[in-house]
Amino acid sequence: MIVEHLSLVDFRNYATAELTLHRGPNVLVGRNGQGKTNLAEAIVFLATLGSHRVSSDAPMVRDGHEAAIVRARLAHGPRKVLIEVQINRQGSNKARINGAPGRTADLPRYAHVVLFAPEDLQIVRGDPSARRRFADQLLIQRTPRMSAVLGDYDRVLRQRTALLKSARARGMKAEALPTLDVWDDKLIALGSEIIDARSRLAADLQPGVAAAYAAIAGEDHDPRLHWAQSIRGGDPEEGDALRPTQGPEQDAAAGSTADLFRTALAAKRSAELERGLTLVGPHRDDLVLRVRDLPVKGYASHGESWSIALALRLASAELLRAESPAGDPVLILDDVFAELDAERRRRLAGITAGYEQVLVTAAVEEDIPEVLDRHVVRVSAGTITDEREVRGAESTFGAQDSTDSQQDAPRNEEVRPETVATTAADPAEPTNAAETAEDDGQEVTDDRP
Repeated sequence: MIVEHLSLVDFRNYATAELTLHRGPNVLVGRNGQGKTNLAEAIVFLATLGSHRVSSDAPMVRDGHEAAIVRARLAHGPRKVLIEVQINRQGSNKARINGAPGRTADLPRYAHVVLFAPEDLQIVRGDPSARRRFADQLLIQRTPRMSAVLGDYDRVLRQRTALLKSARARGMKAEALPTLDVWDDKLIALGSEIIDARSRLAADLQPGVAAAYAAIAGEDHDPRLHWAQSIRGGDPEEGDALRPTQGPEQDAAAGSTADLFRTALAAKRSAELERGLTLVGPHRDDLVLRVRDLPVKGYASHGESWSIALALRLASAELLRAESPAGDPVLILDDVFAELDAERRRRLAGITAGYEQVLVTAAVEEDIPEVLDRHVVRVSAGTITDEREVRGAESTFGAQDSTDSQQDAPRNEEVRPETVATTAADPAEPTNAAETAEDDGQEVTDDRP
């Protein structure tokens, strides 16, 4: 898959932006805070329906506006598709596919992206929520309908937890809460689907993680990953990450995921009423990462932590590459090379250079290994300057100047680079994203939770 062109309206610091990308490596260069990561974030949103930087959509809408537009022209081999999302500060987002109304939940069917970012170190060293977010965003790309399942689960979880808090405040017993059983059934149905999908994902990632770790680190530290699940006892959210002690035979003997879930809820009922919290479910699970048979969190060195973080992303890319009829996912490396030592830079560049399209952001171009022969775009204060366009303008001017010089005296005229995008937002000239979207055709509110 290739992102041929990206258009933004009222997204982050951009009033408008137009960015043309090419096959192979593309490099966005600019000092920190100029808008490079905002461009990467916009592409990632189309693929995952979320941001790697914030947990809600509102911060992506430019200050003073109610909606942002992200539009991308994609190439899947010879086939082209135009996808668009309107991100609303309030209410549901809206989508169009090839100009026709669509659902936002369908966008990941067309856009496959794997992001590498400095925040990836938090997947390894941070709280369980960071690892759950990593897994769930990959689940959505792998199976787009999981976006609705995850959203429905979150909604049921909020309702059930609100009921528990209300019961706690009023000192009510479980027997006086007949509706709690109804919420239990909904939580179990949705949560079991998430737990099973995550388990399959971990198993499918395992071979790729092992291979990628060895390629990045140059050593085999036997990296492994498994889910510590609250339905099997303990509380991974509070640091009780259990070793995987059950194989297929034990799972079959214990019953289905739904049976385990229901049993665990019953065992925790008193504690849940006492604390006003839902203590069992995929929202409290943790993806446990290990190298050299030790937990990465708390034991791995800085280099080992980066190696496992990169291995997770590379394994994700290989999984999507193998399963997608659209071809390779787009790889986005957002300020990652600055975080790595020279050897890991070289190895990562060598691996990623084989993908159809790679987008790299960097504050210093020298951080990027030479193996990534690249198309360079400069970003400064929200202004995007394409070096290919600049060189083309200079070449055209030079040819014309040579012709003119046969008739006129030589000119000492400076050629200035032409920007390929409107600069960052000018408060005096606001752009209304919603009105812009309406001009492009009919909208439809998606059914994303």
